[in-house]
Amino acid sequence: MAPFRHRIFLAVWIASLASNFGGLIQSVGAAWLMTSIGASVDLIALVQASTTLPIMLFSLMAGAIADNFDRRKLMLTSQLFLLAVSIALTLCAYFGLVKPWLLLAFTFLVGCGTAFNGPTWQSLVGEMVPRSDLPAAIALNSMGFNIARSVGPASVASSSQLWAPSRPLPSMPSAISV
Repeated sequence: MAPFRHRIFLAVWIASLASNFGGLIQSVGAAWLMTSIGASVDLIALVQASTTLPIMLFSLMAGAIADNFDRRKLMLTSQLFLLAVSIALTLCAYFGLVKPWLLLAFTFLVGCGTAFNGPTWQSLVGEMVPRSDLPAAIALNSMGFNIARSVGPASVASSSQLWAPSRPLPSMPSAISV
């Protein structure tokens, strides 16, 4: 808990928790949206693949970029990109414009933003806390992500009754959380 004494770490950790929470809600919501628009089981499976493929393809490059450029600007840029994609997906879903391939394109773009945000955030931790608090800060990062991974998708199930089945808004929580 020592890293929480550093206000910048606490603020960014809470923001990261909220962002992860919204992103994981969006991931479950996108799969649910794909099922609600009557897509095949193959397209439903591609939702998760389209989200994780960019992470596999671009994370190494994103880590190198984070090591060589201003991490703060890179993280803000990736968060703004995620916000723009989430708002666009929310609007398309609200107006009933989402078709299977458009949803896959949006989820791929979310994965691209995540691929750049993750390594940047992880490399910023060392700049926010002293070296003596670094192991605890890394552990808190893992804990925060696992909290979001557990609670985020579960909240979709409990709140799914709030969304009208004809117009689900799976990306709205992500847009709010970014």
